[in-house]
Amino acid sequence: MRRALVTGGTSPIGEAICRRLVADGLHVIVHAHHAGERARVLVDQLRADGACAEVWRCDLADTVATREALTPVLAQGVPQVIVHNAGTHEDVTMAGMSEAQWRGVLSVSLDGFFNVVQPLLLPLTRTRWGRIIALSSVSARLGNRGQVNYAAAKAGLEGAVRSLAREVGSRGITVNAIAPGMIASPATDFIGADEVASVVPARRRGEPREVADLVGFLASGQAGYISGQTIGINGGMA
Repeated sequence: MRRALVTGGTSPIGEAICRRLVADGLHVIVHAHHAGERARVLVDQLRADGACAEVWRCDLADTVATREALTPVLAQGVPQVIVHNAGTHEDVTMAGMSEAQWRGVLSVSLDGFFNVVQPLLLPLTRTRWGRIIALSSVSARLGNRGQVNYAAAKAGLEGAVRSLAREVGSRGITVNAIAPGMIASPATDFIGADEVASVVPARRRGEPREVADLVGFLASGQAGYISGQTIGINGGMA
């Protein structure tokens, strides 16, 4: 059974990804940092349904701690599917943005990608098969007021994906990014239906499961010739 590691596994999109991957027959390692209890509840639910899942807790912004936390994971076998979904918001215009707000957002999305993927790369290349998927955002392409830090982090992820795809493609490993637009979640609940319709040609929010279905496809054997891409799922926003 192939193993999948999903960072940020307790967010609405992260949970949907975990559920899709276990439905596809993978053993899923659900990452959480502060949301350890939510991760435990999710894993218990997945196991109750007959799936194979476990909790993995660490601060992805801490390079040393992440590397140490990966040691027992690797002892059980390298995850051949890595989904980097972890991220955070500190929305404020740049004129009022603190260094901590700048670095905090980049440290989870961008440094976190390096911290979790780099230690797994050599073991992964030895298996001659792998799928690395990073969750970006439509903000990386369009920009968004108050999200200079977030847009920079996600744009950096997309650049990393394109370059890493060139480095590992000969080993049967694909690397792609998914850039969701406005997806239903507590973070977007405050946006009214009229405003959604004014900016999204599809006139609705996307569902987390729709993002998860795209992850499931990119993580499958059917997507072996898709690499180095950023695929938008935004209802026509970009």
